[in-house]
Amino acid sequence: MLQSWKVKKGDRVVVITGKDKGKSGEITQVLRTDGRVVVSGINLQTKHQKPSMGNAGGLVRKEAPIHVSNVMLSDPKDDKPTRVGMKNLEDGRKVRYAKRSGEIIDK
Repeated sequence: MLQSWKVKKGDRVVVITGKDKGKSGEITQVLRTDGRVVVSGINLQTKHQKPSMGNAGGLVRKEAPIHVSNVMLSDPKDDKPTRVGMKNLEDGRKVRYAKRSGEIIDK
């Protein structure tokens, strides 16, 4: 398990390795115990669903978790992958910033 996480729910990330390399999406779920994140539109799996009272059944596509090491935070300035650093502001807040452009990520 990772010591500190540089990404959190709602962040825009870019996939850096695997079948979806180069694609980007927003983190919808963070699974800290498994070291994985679920990204919208990335790592889609097809599941055969039986019909039941609530749904019609058929093929259902849903996002599967991807390891957190396979994604990088997207730079707010140019949407390219960037490393993340931590910085203390003058008012005492600790915020994340993009090392590529120096932009502050947390609002």
